[in-house]
Amino acid sequence: MTNRPALSLRFTAATLICVSGLGQIAALWLRELTPASLADALLGTVYLVIGIGLFGHSRFSLFLGIIIPVTACGMLLYIRPQSDPVNNLRMAADVIIALLCANVLWQVRHHPSV
Repeated sequence: MTNRPALSLRFTAATLICVSGLGQIAALWLRELTPASLADALLGTVYLVIGIGLFGHSRFSLFLGIIIPVTACGMLLYIRPQSDPVNNLRMAADVIIALLCANVLWQVRHHPSV
């Protein structure tokens, strides 16, 4: 039997990371083309790949769903410490994604049928 709350949390994390990745890629059309904007688009591509993996049943995608957004959030704080509403929204989404993936991973570890 599957655990419905864990599946809905996983689906929510997958949707949120895919939307975040698409937003980072779409930002290429709104910003000037710099190495930072290209790095953001590359990170958005990584987010899309992780999001596709989260729609499946792999634990590896859960680990990546925790590690990559937390690392991106830390790098964003290190590179751009000024307060910008778009960066704050990005960091909030990264933290929410990491927390959702950590919750699902915790449930998977204790209920292997998820």
